[in-house]
Amino acid sequence: MAVAEVLGPGEWLGAELRDSDTWRIPLTEAHRREVLAAVHADSEESFPLPTLAPILHRVRDELTHGRGFVLIQGVPVAEMTERQCERAALGLARQVGAIVPQPPDAQPLMHVRDTGADPSRAKSYQHSGRLGFHSDPTDVVALLCVRPARSGGLSAIVSSVAVHNELVRTRPDLAELLYQPWWHDRRTGDGPDSFYTKPICAVRPDGGVSVAYGPDYLRSAQRGATVPPFTAAQEETMDLLDRLTNDTRFTLTMDLRAGDMQFLNNHVVLHSRTAYEDHPEPSRRRHLLRLWLTTA
Repeated sequence: MAVAEVLGPGEWLGAELRDSDTWRIPLTEAHRREVLAAVHADSEESFPLPTLAPILHRVRDELTHGRGFVLIQGVPVAEMTERQCERAALGLARQVGAIVPQPPDAQPLMHVRDTGADPSRAKSYQHSGRLGFHSDPTDVVALLCVRPARSGGLSAIVSSVAVHNELVRTRPDLAELLYQPWWHDRRTGDGPDSFYTKPICAVRPDGGVSVAYGPDYLRSAQRGATVPPFTAAQEETMDLLDRLTNDTRFTLTMDLRAGDMQFLNNHVVLHSRTAYEDHPEPSRRRHLLRLWLTTA
């Protein structure tokens, strides 16, 4: 198939946004008090945000029709217990989209902490190793930082639309390969159910492109007994994607601090994380809350 470049606000370069504040939303003291009041409200179902809710609705618009990412700063996590942080994350996220339960136990949110698991076999939220640029399997992923690591753990994002268009311009033969089936690994065990095929790129109903890439999970799929080895063209495609997603022209890095809440549109943004080193005390170790959302 012949593929073409995709135009629109979802195409951006990190080098052009690095010194911009247009993608940051710092909460005012009034917003922070509003979050705390909602957290302490008697009703578990109600999370009233009279002045902050309209801002979060605009976040949803930016995610679905704009650049595809937003960073909210100043969620008052230091003034809340862990359970209250969970409630705040869910209350804020529900203003942006509907919560998608996460496997394996259909939980509304996931705690991102190092469990000492093997990075080559475990889920990305269970270890402290570096993560390749990837997308999560929902419309939006949100991360609320409760505590950063002692060092490392930087978040980096790229416009997958910009990377796609660069391949179309420079290597259209490899760009076409992105629309063909690739083997992926669910990392749910060693049986055949852990492995499945789908394209990396798909055309969206509005004519845009949705990019579902995850090199760590593509490479670990090679352990499957019935999964064929990469072809030379697939290897070349992944090498080029890895070079582009790590190119400083494309990459925008965020050092998430306590109270930062990052929202990403998985269709048009890929994200990664550097390896990190934690504090020895459990109460000071890196802790993020991950939520999956749908905007349909």
